[in-house]
Amino acid sequence: MDVMSSHRVLVTGASHGIGLATAETLAQAGSALALCARDGLKLRRAVDDLATRFGVTVHAEPLDVTAPEGLEAFVASSAAALGGLDGLVVNAGGSFGRGLPDSTPEDWAATWALNVGQAERAIRTAAPHLAASGHGSVVLVSSISGWKPAPGAQYGSAKAAQIYLAAAWARELGADGIRVNAVSPGSTRVPDRRWDRMSRDDPEAFAAFMKEFPGGRLVEPSEIAEVIAFLLSPAASGISGANIPVDRAQNAPGASGY
Repeated sequence: MDVMSSHRVLVTGASHGIGLATAETLAQAGSALALCARDGLKLRRAVDDLATRFGVTVHAEPLDVTAPEGLEAFVASSAAALGGLDGLVVNAGGSFGRGLPDSTPEDWAATWALNVGQAERAIRTAAPHLAASGHGSVVLVSSISGWKPAPGAQYGSAKAAQIYLAAAWARELGADGIRVNAVSPGSTRVPDRRWDRMSRDDPEAFAAFMKEFPGGRLVEPSEIAEVIAFLLSPAASGISGANIPVDRAQNAPGASGY
């Protein structure tokens, strides 16, 4: 990934999981980084570790990406700190509420604000900087839940919207030299998160869930990060408007089996 050594990339939700793995992969390649996450302590630890191990420039701020004007301000400060932006990874995401009978309009609005609203606000603000770089690239971290049904339709529909937006924005922004793609991870093993906890607390249910994977194991954050780094790089200059699943051919996206 030597082609990334001069790149300046902003990553949201970068203090753990896929976001942190992406930051590590990019830092190892020599990219300068702008990182944000809600947990300021975890973010500071990540920044110190990246700077120590890889010696790259890291601009970071604790941030709730749904806060009014906060994301826009961070994009602007990142471009100023790094001297521009070449890449954007919209990774922060999540869901509020349960199934339809138990969810509220507020759950739906919050889920869409976090996933779809964040993507719109980040790319709209970053677009002038990405265009100025001459080779801007955006990766939206979606999910296989965007087309493989599972409980919690507010999350799946928001992720489906991200996939659509990647294709639409690729056409809209292509004239400015900006590529836009989506990556759709399958169930990912992040330390002390849902699947990692299930493997320890309910090994029987976890073993049953593993039947959804032909290879018998979950995706690792580092595997997803490598795909994201590739899509950001000039090596992927011909790819725009695509959705790339990184799910080890997973069937159902949840332990419920559908």
